Amino acid sequence: QVHLVESGGGLVQAGGSLRLSCAASGRTLNTYHMGWFRQAPGKQREFVAAISPSGSKTYYADSVKGRFTISRNNAANTIFLQMNSLKPEDTAVYRCNVNRLGDVRRGEPSDYWGQGTQVTVSS
Repeated sequence: QVHLVESGGGLVQAGGSLRLSCAASGRTLNTYHMGWFRQAPGKQREFVAAISPSGSKTYYADSVKGRFTISRNNAANTIFLQMNSLKPEDTAVYRCNVNRLGDVRRGEPSDYWGQGTQVTVSS
C-alpha cells in the first residue's frame, strides 16, 4: 500500500504564495514520476506539474509555467509545489500523484493519489 498525504493549502490573496507538500509512506518512490493535479468544482481534473524520478526533469502546464516550481526530496519520500503569484483561477483542490501507467501528465485512475488539499485564492 502507498499512502500520500498533502499539506500546505489554505486561503491567500491574489499575488500571494503557498508551498504544498506531499509525504508518501508504504513504498520508496525514487523510481517513479510524480506530479500535482488540481480540480475546481464542476471542472475536469487538470495537470499542474510533474517531476522525473531523480528530479532532473520537470514539466508544467502552460497556465502555471513561470509561477509554480515542483521539486522532490527522495530521502524524505516527499514532493513539493511552490506556488507564487497566485491567481483566483488557481483555486482548486490540489492532489498528489504517483505515476504507474504511461505519461504522468495523464493522471490515470490506476495511479496512486492523495486525498487533496484546498487552495483558495481571493481577488
